[in-house]
Amino acid sequence: MSRPTIADIARRAGVSKGAVSFALNGRPGVSEDTRARILAVAEEMNWRPHSVARALGGARADSVGLVIARPARTLGVEPFFAKLLSGLQAGLSAHSITLQLMIVEDVQEEIRVYRRWASEQRVDGLILVDLRTRDPRIDVVDELLLPAVVVGGPGRHGNLCSVWADDREAMTSIVEYLAALGHKRIAHVAGTPEFRHTQRRTRALRDAANRLGLAGVESLHTDFSDTEGAATTRNLLSRRERPSAIVYDSDLMAVAGLGVAMEMGVSVPGEVSIASFDDSVLTELTHPAITALSRDTYAFGERAALALLDLLADPNAPRDVKTETPRLTVRESTAPWLER
Repeated sequence: MSRPTIADIARRAGVSKGAVSFALNGRPGVSEDTRARILAVAEEMNWRPHSVARALGGARADSVGLVIARPARTLGVEPFFAKLLSGLQAGLSAHSITLQLMIVEDVQEEIRVYRRWASEQRVDGLILVDLRTRDPRIDVVDELLLPAVVVGGPGRHGNLCSVWADDREAMTSIVEYLAALGHKRIAHVAGTPEFRHTQRRTRALRDAANRLGLAGVESLHTDFSDTEGAATTRNLLSRRERPSAIVYDSDLMAVAGLGVAMEMGVSVPGEVSIASFDDSVLTELTHPAITALSRDTYAFGERAALALLDLLADPNAPRDVKTETPRLTVRESTAPWLER
């Protein structure tokens, strides 16, 4: 069965094709009664706009795009992204806007998706995550004239808006807490090194260590997966001089690290304290429960959605939106350190 056309709707509604076009695109030129009749016929015939025709007509897509360039196997078990996506969709759905999600292998493929979406007018705006150093996406999105919100980092992203929390302040609060417990050898099982949020956390750890006189501090980079989190933890706990505390950049890696410690017979928190930069139900269900930086990631996603909707409604909307800094929730995985 072929898809219905504007001509089909016009015949059934007893109007001209021009009147159908005006009604479907929300333009003046038809009475409200005629518009209502045309829309009812279009709904009855299950009519949907063709992407090319919509692009030529300049109509809104009522859709927002999000492309994530990370391994799908990692995202499938990542609580942070699950909550973020839920919050984004909730914020958009309240305004009848859909979230179009695509997972790709690398940034170049992500850029190709943006160009295709822009040429076909598939989306009205974009949400960008995992900002990188000298990120090529910024200039491309500017060039495409697509309204966009960067999630997770402070401003200075070309003309793009940003919604962010202070990763530096959050990491500093973990280090100061561990230092107050007597820990001087702190390992940081970090995420992907080219991500700016990873770099901010790494610098915050180093700066706090210098200020507090902590000599044995280091960051080891991973791909955020539980596999690499476990392997890095195994390496750290196999050393002759182990760290007395380990900070993980995600709750998934923290849980994997706790599992490795149990497997190796290393007591937590007796022989090593564990803390996570992200918090979720995972950190509460383990034994011991894991100390973590807590925030309402669902609300964070909703706020990002609102920022983009504001931008679509008004190009002069605020460009830099700072949200609440994650707060440290202390649980049983951290304890005072007594030098052996």
